[in-house]
Amino acid sequence: PQSIIFRPLLVSFCAAAFATRPLLNPKHFTARFQMSSQPEKVPRLTMRIGTHDGSFHCDEVLACWLLKQTEKFQNAEIIRTRDPKILFGDESSGVLPCDVIVDVGAQYVPEQFKFDHHQREFTGTFSPKHQTKLSSAGLIYKHFGLEILQRILPAVSPDQVQKLYDVVYNNFIEEIDGVDNGVSCYPTTIEPAYRITTQLGQRVGRLNPRWNDAVQDPNPGFFKAIDMVGAEFSQVVDYYGNSWLPARTIVAESLARRFEVDPSGSIMIMETFAPWKEHLFELEAESGAHVVYVLFGDSSGSWRVQCVPARPDSFES
Repeated sequence: PQSIIFRPLLVSFCAAAFATRPLLNPKHFTARFQMSSQPEKVPRLTMRIGTHDGSFHCDEVLACWLLKQTEKFQNAEIIRTRDPKILFGDESSGVLPCDVIVDVGAQYVPEQFKFDHHQREFTGTFSPKHQTKLSSAGLIYKHFGLEILQRILPAVSPDQVQKLYDVVYNNFIEEIDGVDNGVSCYPTTIEPAYRITTQLGQRVGRLNPRWNDAVQDPNPGFFKAIDMVGAEFSQVVDYYGNSWLPARTIVAESLARRFEVDPSGSIMIMETFAPWKEHLFELEAESGAHVVYVLFGDSSGSWRVQCVPARPDSFES
């Protein structure tokens, strides 16, 4: 029976449960992407940016874009892999390391161009005034942001760029750092009145004429906004109809089988992975069930265990 097959796995995993990690201008982003492969054995001339493969997140996506705005890495190719021989090189095979590594490798050594934030001992912030732990986006911005801003705004004085350096972090980068590291922007004891999932209102607002635009005609922006909100609405409906609903079915079926896994009913196994948090909370409220741990397979064929959070959007268990 399934419960017998998985019982040893459940006992060992659940005893030490851990949480898993559960986003431009095209002419500036012409990197050639290379998936994980066998290490090369020949010298290369092109610089390489190394980051992890698999599911991608906003922080390393932005970190890679930022690096390609620098003089040093503007022509670098981006390598997505977790193979340490490709990331850090392999002297015995003659494999050269990546020139900069972001969001993978468990090392933060800026003088060696290693920028990861996942290691337990890392607590870096943008400045002593900030409390939000840096993600890979914040790390790259902290070390290369001044150069990047000056290259984007060559007519702006260095003193003004220094001011913008702080403003851009506070109003753009810090949000990405906070979300990636699970830093809530308000006390977790406060239940939000509604959910913000798109920032659509702000993006529409930015299409209005700026105060100093030579032409103060809002109509072109208005019709761009119509196209933008229509496309986003259609995308959201497609997502809920063709992804969200099928996921709910998988979670409901997995929840119904929880007593086959363990007599307590507190452990749920998803033989087919799907996003589960939102569905689980709703289904628990409807059925009175209470799940503590969820096990699921990942893309590598391994099993992972995750503790159910306090709320679907919470980073606390």
